[in-house]
Amino acid sequence: MTLSEKVTTEMKAAMKSGDKPRLETLRMLRAQILEFEKRGLNRAMNEEDELSILLTASKKRKEAIEMYQQAHRQDLVDKETKELEIISEYLPKQISADEAAVVIEKIIAQAGVMSVKDLGKVMPLAMKELKGKIDSKAINEIVRSKLSQQT
Repeated sequence: MTLSEKVTTEMKAAMKSGDKPRLETLRMLRAQILEFEKRGLNRAMNEEDELSILLTASKKRKEAIEMYQQAHRQDLVDKETKELEIISEYLPKQISADEAAVVIEKIIAQAGVMSVKDLGKVMPLAMKELKGKIDSKAINEIVRSKLSQQT
C-alpha cells in the first residue's frame, strides 16, 4: 500500500471517529503528496519520494516546536508535538544513537577514511544508509565524533 493510499484510508477513519488533530495532519500530508504528484516529473512516486515528504513534514514540526518553546507557547508546542507523533507513525522505525554508531563505524571502515578531513566522503554514505531512521544532525555528530577518535 502506498503512502497516498494509507493516508487516504486513515483520513476516512479519522473523519468517522471525529479525531480532528489526526484528520488535519493527514490532510496536510495528503496535500503535500498531491503537490508532489502535480510537479510534472512524469513518473510515479517511489518510496524515496514518500520518505522525503515525511521527513520534510517531520522537520517542520520539530523546528516549530523549538520556536514555540522559545516563545513560551505551550498550547502550540502540544499541537505540533501531536502532529509530529502522527507523522512519525509513517516513518521507518527510528534507531538509537548507539545503533547508528555501529552502522557508521562499518561505513568508515569500508570507506577506509582516517580523519575528520574525510567527512565529505563518509556523510553521503551514512545519510543514504540511515535516511529516515535517525535525525541527520545526529548522524553528523556521530560521524564527526567517530572520525575525530581515529586521528
